[in-house]
Amino acid sequence: MLKRMFVMLIVTAACLAALGFVKYRQVKAAIAVFAAFQPPPEAITTIVAHEERWPATLGAIGTVAAVRGVTIAADLPGIVEKITFDSGQAVKEGDVLVQLDTRQEQAQLAAAEAQLNLSRLNLERMRSLRDQRVISTAEFDQSDATAKQADANEGEIRATIGRKTIRAPFSGVLGIRQVNLGQYLSGDTAIVPLQALNPIYVNFSLPQQQGAALRVGTTVKVTTDEGPAETSGKVTAIDSVVDQSTRNVQVQATFPNGNGKLHPGAFVQTKVALGTGATVITLPASAINYAPYGDSVFIVTDLKGPKGESYRGVQQQFVKLGESRGDQIAVLTGIKPGAEVATSGLFKLRSGAAVQVNNEIQPGNSPSPKVEDR
Repeated sequence: MLKRMFVMLIVTAACLAALGFVKYRQVKAAIAVFAAFQPPPEAITTIVAHEERWPATLGAIGTVAAVRGVTIAADLPGIVEKITFDSGQAVKEGDVLVQLDTRQEQAQLAAAEAQLNLSRLNLERMRSLRDQRVISTAEFDQSDATAKQADANEGEIRATIGRKTIRAPFSGVLGIRQVNLGQYLSGDTAIVPLQALNPIYVNFSLPQQQGAALRVGTTVKVTTDEGPAETSGKVTAIDSVVDQSTRNVQVQATFPNGNGKLHPGAFVQTKVALGTGATVITLPASAINYAPYGDSVFIVTDLKGPKGESYRGVQQQFVKLGESRGDQIAVLTGIKPGAEVATSGLFKLRSGAAVQVNNEIQPGNSPSPKVEDR
């Protein structure tokens, strides 16, 4: 009985040992297969890095201001009798905008004209009598003063009537009307804003260190929400005082604005060109892998696999970036001209990863991209 049990134990142990050996061989083979497994290459696009001459520019947020801008107001109190403009209308210098009621002044003018005529007739009679030595010189002088006073009174009333005819002080574009027919206006009631839009100012500030490089006549370009402006402007004034609180210097540039796209009060992005610039390596912005610990790119090169085989792969390279321009960004250090740089698919890359280049469709790489209709 004991012998039979002993034999059974031996047979069972032998079977377990055989099964364990077979399983060990299977696991070892699977590990070998897994170790030899190579993931498929990642599909990417690339570009060959090259140098470009970029102009040195200074960027700042600017505010558009009218060369001439006022809010037209009533000069004298009165009731609005006539409105001859529409909101947003372009007007020329001297155009009548509002006519106030002048019936009282017209009546006063008629009385003043009658008094003036009478004074002139009396003056002529007194002159004749003086020449005949009938009256004294003092009496003639009194009559002359009365005539001059009547003339001044008539001129004053005419001036009052003229001041109640409100005209455009210069050519420009009107804003929104703020008065109505029949409304009583006091001496300072606002009627409508008037802005001269061509040419137009763009005011911006620069740090005093950068402002020192500016000169009157320097070219300035602006970008609005609608894109870059069609024309560039020139620096026409640089403030002689540096702001003590910000250490910035105020700069004013003048732009042609025939199309009326620049509106007073709007914010714009300004770029001031300085000198000839510097030579930098330009890459599409999509080629940059941004990270808190540093920006980097992936350079495509020939690598060696674990068994010594050669394949196309990527190596991560940290870079120092400069200014951006459209779809492009300047790389100051980190790569050399001629390097092949990955421009898409960066999120799935790592150092040593195999890649397959397909440049049939390239990401945007324009220094001045335009919005496409979709």
